[in-house]
Amino acid sequence: MRLDDWFLTREERGNDATRLAAWSEGNLVRPLVHGATYFAELHAGLAGLGKDDLLLFTDWRGDPDERLTRDGPTVAAAMAAAARRGALVRGLIWRSHLDFLRFSSAENRHLGQDIEAAGGQALLDTRVRHGGSHHQKFVVLRHDRDPGEDVAFVGGIDLCHSRRDGREHLGDPQAAPMPRAYGPRPPWHDAQVAINGPAVAEVEKVFRERWGDPAPETRQPVRRLRDRLTGMADVPPLPEPGPAPPRVGTHAVQLLRTYPHLRRAYPFAPEGERSVARAYHKVLGRASSLVYLEDQYLWSTEVIEPFAEALEREPGLRMIIVVPRHPDQDGWLAGPASLIGRAEALTRLQRAGESRIAIYDLENHLDTPVYVHAKVCVVDDVWASVGSDNVNLRSWTFDSELSCAVIDEEPDPRPPAGARRFARDLRLTLAAEHLDRDPGDLADLCDPKEAFEAFAESAARLDAWHRGGRRGPRPPGRLRRHPRPGLGRLRRTMAMPLYRMVVDPDGRPPRLRRSSTF
Repeated sequence: MRLDDWFLTREERGNDATRLAAWSEGNLVRPLVHGATYFAELHAGLAGLGKDDLLLFTDWRGDPDERLTRDGPTVAAAMAAAARRGALVRGLIWRSHLDFLRFSSAENRHLGQDIEAAGGQALLDTRVRHGGSHHQKFVVLRHDRDPGEDVAFVGGIDLCHSRRDGREHLGDPQAAPMPRAYGPRPPWHDAQVAINGPAVAEVEKVFRERWGDPAPETRQPVRRLRDRLTGMADVPPLPEPGPAPPRVGTHAVQLLRTYPHLRRAYPFAPEGERSVARAYHKVLGRASSLVYLEDQYLWSTEVIEPFAEALEREPGLRMIIVVPRHPDQDGWLAGPASLIGRAEALTRLQRAGESRIAIYDLENHLDTPVYVHAKVCVVDDVWASVGSDNVNLRSWTFDSELSCAVIDEEPDPRPPAGARRFARDLRLTLAAEHLDRDPGDLADLCDPKEAFEAFAESAARLDAWHRGGRRGPRPPGRLRRHPRPGLGRLRRTMAMPLYRMVVDPDGRPPRLRRSSTF
């Protein structure tokens, strides 16, 4: 198998200005499923930083008081402690919209101020298109004396409230506002990866490109003056990067990104970058047996089209998709439009795949819906991606995103042949949780058809138990069949001419969108 059969070549990335390598080999990538797992590893990594080590991070939302472990330090305290020990701490946090719109401008500012007070730097960054956001969520830890300890964390988990949940999905005690259906401690399903090896230096490049952008972090003169008066300024400059960490494993890693096309262009992406979208188009063009997807939104019919085309092209292809049962607070601004967008997307998929497409949501053992925030895709148990990008138009064109795509050089010995160990193990790890299976009881799920049927049977049993009044023992598993979209009813909830004129299925006014070829 050739890597360029699956990965984008440098030319296919569509951005000649970036310093990123096409991909890097010799890495070790470990999935960190659940925020509690990630936060525990991040806590240990931050505690090990000392003089002249480097901490770089980006975030969509950062809550300074979010605890990394049950009795451990907060995000702000752990990063500030590293800065006081002499580590160079640099962060880029999306400035965000106003708090009364249920976003996080105050929290993000407070996290930056706590780090600045300890001698680090954390800038509030609004260098995005109007209405867009910086959605990347990654952390890089580099060690001055032992590069073998360097690690990068990439994925969908923000350093904020509600994310520190575990396998049982009982929710983070520090909860963010969510719809009432998720309860006072919303259960949260999410994923990150830990990367060791040469790819750490590539993630560092992503940060350095954004950090070195000469455009001011904010367009508003008053905010710019306030940032400088309160110390939120880029001094002293970030030191030059060290050599890449040594090879440590069998994983090839390709970093995929989205950047919008700006009037005042990014120097590292003058026309923007659409490598997330381009990668999906390429791998879905090869998909032949199983696409496994976990996604927060799944809104746009334009973005869902390559999935539908793959189903129509390959009669043996199956798709398993896991989404949230209810939209979260980020979707409330779009209102019915977001639900219409999802209904249109799911209708298109079901028309293309009929019985070969199955869409589920999750609940915990207390029957509370689990909010699916993960952004995970596994194609044919060969190519796997974990990142910040959702399957919707804004993640593919509008916001800044970062995803880690992995192909293992080591074939998986279990039948059917052709799979790679990392991708298959990631899919089976997620399946074990959703099906309530023991890790040693997964051999049958290697086969795509068997896995598809196992998901369907588990969801059918749990659905029947609920329909029967929840009498008797609760069946194992957490999967529920996602309701079929009532597209006609949704369309009747608002005037369609107004819907088409004012807001699209991504909750984005059409005049803010720039048409592009992925």
